[in-house]
Amino acid sequence: MIRDQSVILDSDVAELYGVETKRINEAVKNNPDKFPEGYIFELNQYEWNNLKSKISTSSWGGKHKRPQAFTEKGLYMLATILKSPVAVQTTIAIVETFTKVRMLSQKINELAATSDKNSQKKLMQSSGELITELLDPEFETTNTETSIELNFAVLKFKHTIKKETKK
Repeated sequence: MIRDQSVILDSDVAELYGVETKRINEAVKNNPDKFPEGYIFELNQYEWNNLKSKISTSSWGGKHKRPQAFTEKGLYMLATILKSPVAVQTTIAIVETFTKVRMLSQKINELAATSDKNSQKKLMQSSGELITELLDPEFETTNTETSIELNFAVLKFKHTIKKETKK
């Protein structure tokens, strides 16, 4: 947590995406329009000194430049720029998630506008499946039931999942 935000430093981002830190910083430098305020910031000297005291860096080596800190939005944006296999997979996962969230929003709107009980049941089922995929795409159970209950302002939503273990 830096400046009351959850962030990840450029060197850790580089490790996550399987590239060198300098490639992360080059990507940011070459695409400044993709990193507006709130996406990335450079640690100030106080923040950097405070962080160094906690992670025991050597006095003769290591970083000479203060690191960049990526917020969640900045991390996602960076994934769209980098070409490493990990970054590509991350970008695909982000796009898939946003698509599912949009579909869920549409289904909830349809549900609120539909009075036909059969249509409501189908919308509830498909919405429940989307919620399950969003919460845990690798969700597996063995002959058990799991209930997910969400309470929106105008809609109470309960979905029971029954799945067999994948073989």
